[in-house]
Amino acid sequence: MKTPRTIVVGITGGIAAYKAVNIVRAFVLNGDSVHVVATTAALRFVGKPTLEAISRNPVHTDLYEGVAEVRHVAIGQGADLIVVAPATANSIAKLAAGLADDLLGNTILASTAPLVIAPAMHTEMWNNPATVANIAVLRSRGITIVGPGVGRLTGADSGAGRMEEPETIVAVALAVLDRQASGLSRGAEAATSAVQDLAGRRVLISAGGTREPLDPVRFLGNRSSGKQGVALAQAALARGATVTLVAANLEVAVPSSITTVLVSSAMEMHEAMTLAAESAEVIIMAAAVADYRPKMVQLGKIKKEDVGDTLTLELVKNPDILAGLSAARRRGQLIIGFAAETEADADRLLALGRDKITRKGCDYLVVNRVSQHEGFGTERNSVTVLDRHGVIVNEASGSKMSVANCILDLIG
Repeated sequence: MKTPRTIVVGITGGIAAYKAVNIVRAFVLNGDSVHVVATTAALRFVGKPTLEAISRNPVHTDLYEGVAEVRHVAIGQGADLIVVAPATANSIAKLAAGLADDLLGNTILASTAPLVIAPAMHTEMWNNPATVANIAVLRSRGITIVGPGVGRLTGADSGAGRMEEPETIVAVALAVLDRQASGLSRGAEAATSAVQDLAGRRVLISAGGTREPLDPVRFLGNRSSGKQGVALAQAALARGATVTLVAANLEVAVPSSITTVLVSSAMEMHEAMTLAAESAEVIIMAAAVADYRPKMVQLGKIKKEDVGDTLTLELVKNPDILAGLSAARRRGQLIIGFAAETEADADRLLALGRDKITRKGCDYLVVNRVSQHEGFGTERNSVTVLDRHGVIVNEASGSKMSVANCILDLIG
């Protein structure tokens, strides 16, 4: 069991404060110890009882509470990571100036932990020269800025300034935290480059499970939720990559900042991946693709009254997308495949993986065991990564985000 990391979530007074509840929840579900420091204005948008129930810790607001324990310093000193979401224009200005007139400001100044902020404000505020200058100052200090996105704001307004979705903020924050294993602290010039090690790389990822139609209402499918593939996309985005996700029947949301191509069947995924591969430098086939599809798709619903007690289906083989991409790869293109197997014996599981990478021709193969309660649809995963020679080059177990980052470490 991993040792919980201490994450401070700072919430400032913007309408997007309600989204911070999902950020706190995601960190808690990841096994982290979460402490919320909210400004007085933030609590006018989201209540303290809600934040305390979700974080499972008291919410701190007042600079003059806990004076005997020097709380205004202690919270920051004990943090492994600080995330401010939403970060209003006012809070960004105070951060840039080093002001500390509230508990959140003191917490940040007293901490050497990495800092991630998610701006949220109206477009005019985001584009104001003062905000532009303040963001530049924070970036120069190695502070990670997530977003903002473009979309619907309060009222009828729409444009740049919308706080990035909680899933993206959490993904970036966890990537920052995971990369801290290198020992870099906030303010070090290398901190930004360590997190952005995939900057400029074009990464193509498949996710989810394909569905092969039998008739207009039924299909043959699998239990893949797409969580591992989406985690890979989020982690790659957090590390600076330009990401395209080919998604089949996902059960998890995808951040708006990731280019997403929606497909359903194996043939649709084959077409989309083949097209997108032309401009990709790295391809990761994390989707669970059906090996076979019905030879005939009925135009109308199959009725038991017409069929009788037994139904015979004739299936034909689908294209092997991973093998096809490997065979058609350009010079310098890196391809990573996945092998989901139900084999319980570890040695035989590896043997299956080694046989598969030989047949598929990819550079690396991520082997993971799946069952009704393992791998598919869960929040955690355990994988073994083989190179093209069948040698184990990495093993990872934990949240799907941490596994994603271990896989992305293969990209040189």
